[in-house]
Amino acid sequence: MDATYFPISEWSKEDRPREKLMLKGKEALSNAELIAILIGSGSRNETSVALSSRILLHAKNLNALGKMSIVQLTKFKGIGEAKAIAIVAALELGRRRRSEDAAKMEMITSSKIVFDIMQPIIGELLHEEFWVLFLNNSNKVISKSQLSKGGITGTIVDVRLVFKLAFECGATSLILCHNHPSGNLDPSDADKQITKKLKVAGDSLDVKVLDHLIITETKYYSFVDEGIF
Repeated sequence: MDATYFPISEWSKEDRPREKLMLKGKEALSNAELIAILIGSGSRNETSVALSSRILLHAKNLNALGKMSIVQLTKFKGIGEAKAIAIVAALELGRRRRSEDAAKMEMITSSKIVFDIMQPIIGELLHEEFWVLFLNNSNKVISKSQLSKGGITGTIVDVRLVFKLAFECGATSLILCHNHPSGNLDPSDADKQITKKLKVAGDSLDVKVLDHLIITETKYYSFVDEGIF
């Protein structure tokens, strides 16, 4: 055993992650300490905090860690399947919480609000997805639906399905959203064509297409903001 290794049980009470959280509150803990609580234990030569710090050093940040698979996590010495599952589950809960918090906003008044709602859902995906937010007369989101899920290169949108869903939930307007896994915000010709097709259909069916957002991990492109509509 490494002479410099001290198990957490030998740490002062106020420095142990679990006790520290109880005594000082969750805000007092580092990311590594919070992850250490999730995984429970380290190995014979490494504490759970040291192991968590090593994982975070490799991942760079929590966003990148949230994208890692169970298989990728189990490649770290000291992380078995159960610990990997705990990490994946916790980060997924955090992502869903962000999405729910954003969706509580009463009214869509800007493209930034749409981004805040959809970024946790599609902003960090490695494949492309196309979603629609359905709104009522007050511009409140009454439903959101995934229309299609594609590979790295693109996805297909069924125009008829979009408006079938709009009628079913009583929407009077809608906002289109899809992600670009490449991080490139520039709309493709296909993006422009499907936007135009849906807008024309919406005008004839009295369900207005208010905007189309292209979303990446940290930024977005709004057709309305850029004057394309």
